[in-house]
Amino acid sequence: MSHNADKQYITKSNLDDYLKEVAKEFRKRNGKVPAEIIIIGGGSVLINYGFRDSTLDIDAIIHASGAMKDAINLVGDRYDLPNNWLNSDFMKTSSYSDTLIEVSKYYRTFSNVVQIRTVDAEYLIAMKLKSGRKYKNDFSDIVGILREHEENKSPITLDDIIKAVEKLYSSWESLPEDSRDFIYDIMKDKKYMEVFTKIREEELQNKAIMIDFDEKYPNTLKESNLADILKTLKEKRK
Repeated sequence: MSHNADKQYITKSNLDDYLKEVAKEFRKRNGKVPAEIIIIGGGSVLINYGFRDSTLDIDAIIHASGAMKDAINLVGDRYDLPNNWLNSDFMKTSSYSDTLIEVSKYYRTFSNVVQIRTVDAEYLIAMKLKSGRKYKNDFSDIVGILREHEENKSPITLDDIIKAVEKLYSSWESLPEDSRDFIYDIMKDKKYMEVFTKIREEELQNKAIMIDFDEKYPNTLKESNLADILKTLKEKRK
C-alpha cells in the first residue's frame, strides 16, 4: 500500500489543469499523434459527481506512446503529486474489463491530441462492486453515485447495475458475495444520505488498520489476501 501522506491531492478543481499539462508535455515529445486516456475510479468520480473532494491517484486505461509516461512523470514532479499519480495499474486487477473502452464516454480533448474519456453511472458502480475494497472509497462512492442520480431524477436501478456487471464481467455471480449483499441492502432501503457518512467513516478506519499492518509487515498485502487480512485484524480488535 502506498501512503503518500505528504503529497498534493488531486481535486475536482485541479484535475483538468494537470491533464492539460500532461497533454502539453506529451505533444512536445510526440507531436500531433493522438492519444487516449480513459479515466475510471476516483478520477471518474471527481469528473462526473460532486460528493468526492479528492483522490491521491488516477486509475486509467492509457492508449499512447512511451512519451506519455515521461509527460505524466514530469507533471507529477512539477506539482508534487504522488508517485504514479496517473497510472494503468488497475488493468492488472479483477476490476478491469476490455469492455470498459466500449462503455466509456467522451469528456474533453487537450492540446488537440489527448482525448479524455470517463466511465460513470452503473458501469462505475459495477467496477467498484467488483473491487469491493472496504478500506478504500468503493462502497461510499457507490452510495454517493446512487444518491446523486436519485437527486437528479435519473435514478439507477438494480437491473441497470446487474446488466452493467454482466456486460463487463460476464455474470452477476462473478462479484464478491459481500458486494452483492451490499448493493441488495443499500438499494432496498435507499437511505443513501443516512448511510454515506457511516460507510465512509468505516472505510477510513479500515484504511488506518491496513496502513498500520503494512508498516509492520511490508510487502505482505496483495489483492488476493487484503480482504481476509482486514477481516482477521478487525476481529482481533473486537
